Amino acid sequence: MGATLRINSLVKEYRANQPVLKNINLDVAGKGLTAIIGPSGTGKSTLLRCINRLIDPTAGTIILEEDGTSIDLAKVRGASLRQARRRIGMVFQEYNLVERLTVMENLLTGRLGYTSPFNAWRRHFEPADIQYANSLLETVGLAGFANQRADALSGGQRQRVGIARALMQQPQLLLADEPTSSLDPKTSVEIMELLTEQGSAFSIPVIVNIHDVELAKRYASRIVGMSGGHIVYDGQADGLGTDVLKEIYGGESWLQ
Repeated sequence: MGATLRINSLVKEYRANQPVLKNINLDVAGKGLTAIIGPSGTGKSTLLRCINRLIDPTAGTIILEEDGTSIDLAKVRGASLRQARRRIGMVFQEYNLVERLTVMENLLTGRLGYTSPFNAWRRHFEPADIQYANSLLETVGLAGFANQRADALSGGQRQRVGIARALMQQPQLLLADEPTSSLDPKTSVEIMELLTEQGSAFSIPVIVNIHDVELAKRYASRIVGMSGGHIVYDGQADGLGTDVLKEIYGGESWLQ
């Protein structure tokens, strides 16, 4: 049984009385891939950034539970926040790799929360971490790339490194913010397959923000549709009929 994420009455305002997220309630339990779809500006990325606390929620709770323990991610600060972030892997739209570092060095940054600053500065990591990083590179199809610099990789290869780096944290929850937006269709399929497989292999929930509705329908076990800062659909792919998609995206001209 994987972790459970419980979001209750979540609100985020960048400006007073102008909420981007409007009373979001969402439970994500166990393993499987949940896709969040919706038009640009509706709060999809803001929701993920509240979960991993890259931004602070205005109100509400974000409870992460596993093995009888729970933490409110919306409330933690300081050292407790740094410890909480170790439990959440994040795959970014623009990869967020350190370009001048090797693939292996980028993966090992996923262990920074578990090593001392002095050892990190010396780039001294435990042999077990290096062994695990090599196994993850094989898992994501990059065996033999450990010593390649990140800036020598293609977009798809960089995103694979980003996924492996997130898994280096041994997270209880994996988030991916538009992981296919900069990729060609074939590579996008490969990345979605990889996210789905790893969520299942590690028995962790995976939450993906994605613009490609067809990819979401193909790979997600659950789809959450957002519009105007609200959740307007929560169900399986076969429930995404034309009327539901029109409610999510507004109008129907985009369906043509």
